[in-house]
Amino acid sequence: MASKNTFGGSENLEAMREAKKYNAFLVDEVRYRMQGCEHLLDFGAGNGLFAESMLKQGHKVACLEPEPALMSMLEAAGFVVYETLESIAPGSLDGIYTLNVLEHIENDRAILSSLYDRIRPGGQLYIYVPAFQSLFSAMDKKVGHVRRYRKDELVEKCRKAGFEVTASGYVDSLGFLASLAYRLLGAGNGTLNGNTIRLYDRYVFPLSRVIDALTSRLFGKNVWVHASRPVTYPWAAASISTSDMPDEYR
Repeated sequence: MASKNTFGGSENLEAMREAKKYNAFLVDEVRYRMQGCEHLLDFGAGNGLFAESMLKQGHKVACLEPEPALMSMLEAAGFVVYETLESIAPGSLDGIYTLNVLEHIENDRAILSSLYDRIRPGGQLYIYVPAFQSLFSAMDKKVGHVRRYRKDELVEKCRKAGFEVTASGYVDSLGFLASLAYRLLGAGNGTLNGNTIRLYDRYVFPLSRVIDALTSRLFGKNVWVHASRPVTYPWAAASISTSDMPDEYR
């Protein structure tokens, strides 16, 4: 797995700490989608911004982060940190969330299959990634994005990995327009400006979330998917009536 920091985007990662409302929105989303999940993995935890927030909310959070400097930072903060998914026992996690990470990975299908294997039956997955290849810009190149996603594409890849997709949608409609303008004008070298982020986060993002109620099925700067690993009961393969099922499965 490629780290966000590996591609020279560490300054962008730190700059996003200024997006207080945006980050709070993501934490609320993960908490809502991960209800009932105690043991979580932050896949691509980066500088630990979201793992720290989830820990404060009472979840038991481990981190996966391959970048050595970020691993050290997370370990110093007290997190259990894995370098690869192979280090995690199959079926040992209640849920996995991954925020702006999957777009860095060349073979995302293989990673989704590995995530499936690490989640217990009935466990949850939440993915949040940049949307629409038409928005691909200097910022994407700077931080090492391989692609941006359409909703149908991400849903299909999750289903092919074995997940049941329960919900999906686009986020940040105004961000879509801003990103499109950024790409068309060819502005900048891909580095995010902290002051710009603060202004957008304070005034534009809240309005964008209101508009998202109308546009979430159509477009947005980001796209998300919530999915679960299906529960397979011992009697599922047999053709038996409900009355023949064990009491605990009725």
